[in-house]
Amino acid sequence: MIFQRALLREFTNTGVVVFAVLLMITVTTQLIRMLGWAAQGLIPPDGVLVLLGLAALRYLPILLALTVFISVLMALTRSYRDSEMVVWFTSGRSLTAWIRPVLTFALPFVLTIALLSLALSPWSVRKAEVFRHQLENRDDVSAISPGVFKESKHADRVYFVEKLTADLSMVANVFVHSRQNEKAGVMVAARGRAETAANGDRFLVLLNGRRYEGQPGSAEFRVTEFERYAVRIETKEATKYIASRSSIPSLELLADPTPENQAELTWRVGIPVSALLLSLLAIPMSFVNPRAGRSLNLILAMLLYMVYSNLLSIVQSWVAQGRMPTWLGWTVVHAAMGALLWWLLWRRLSVTPLLARLRR
Repeated sequence: MIFQRALLREFTNTGVVVFAVLLMITVTTQLIRMLGWAAQGLIPPDGVLVLLGLAALRYLPILLALTVFISVLMALTRSYRDSEMVVWFTSGRSLTAWIRPVLTFALPFVLTIALLSLALSPWSVRKAEVFRHQLENRDDVSAISPGVFKESKHADRVYFVEKLTADLSMVANVFVHSRQNEKAGVMVAARGRAETAANGDRFLVLLNGRRYEGQPGSAEFRVTEFERYAVRIETKEATKYIASRSSIPSLELLADPTPENQAELTWRVGIPVSALLLSLLAIPMSFVNPRAGRSLNLILAMLLYMVYSNLLSIVQSWVAQGRMPTWLGWTVVHAAMGALLWWLLWRRLSVTPLLARLRR
C-alpha cells in the first residue's frame, strides 16, 4: 500500500508539471499563429481567444497522452537514478509490480482521452471551422479591424480605420483608396458607418471628409469636400460550408462506414489505446544505465512516441485509400507495440534480479 501510494503521488506531481508545460507550449504556438491572422485582418481580434480555446480542446487528447507517458517515464527514471529501484527489488518487488500503480494512474486519463478524442475534439474542430467559414464570408466592411489596412476581396479598394466607437456603430478617421478607370481615388473622413438600403444593398457612409482623384504620375488632381459620401459595399456570394472529416461526430462516422470514415475512427480510437500502451512501455524504458548517460532513455522514449504516432498516421492514410483492411488498420500498430512491450518487459525481468544481487 505504501509502495502504491508513493508511486501515485509522484506520478501525479510529475504529471501536473508536464501537462502545464505541454499546454503552455501548445497555447503559445497557436496564439502566435492566430495573432498573425488577426494582424492580417483574417480574423477579428475578439475572435482570437475563441479560436485559441477551440484549438486547445482539439489538441488536448494528444497532450494528455504525452503527459501520462512522460510522467511515468520520468518518475521511474528518477527511481532508477536514485537507486530506489534497487531497494524495491531487494525487498522482493518484481518489475511487474509497477504495472498496477501505473494502470491506476493511467486509466482515468485513458477514459478522459477517449471522451475527448471521440466526442469533444470533433465538436471543437467543427465549431472552429464554422467560425472561420463565417469570417471568410463577411463583406469588406465587416472584415475591417482598427489599425489594419484591409484590401477588398476584388483588390480594387483598401480600407483603414483608426478606431471604433464603444458600441461598434461608428468608425473614426477613415481612409479608403480605390482605383477605377485607371484613376486613383483617395477618400478621408472624420467618421463613417455602415448602412443598409431598402433593397438590401449595403453602403459605407463617410461623413465630413474629402476625396482626392487623379491619375498616378500626374500633378492634376481633383479635390472634393463632402458632408456625406456613400460607397457601395460589394457583397460576396456565401459559399456552402463543407465539414472536414475530422469535424464529423463519431456516431455519424460509424453510421456511414466508408474507407475515409473508418480511417478517421482508426485515428480517434488509436489515441487512447496508444496512451495506455505508452504508459506501460514507460516501465521497461525507464531503466537507466549509468554508463550510457541519464538522458538516453528519454531520447529513445521520444523517438518511440514519434514512430508510434507516425505509424498511426500512415495506417490511417492507407485505410482511407483502401490499401489496408479496416480491421488490420485498427490492430496492426497497437499489436506491434504490444509485442514490443512484452519483449522489453521480458528482457528487463531477466536483468533486474542480477542487478539487485550486484547492488547488495
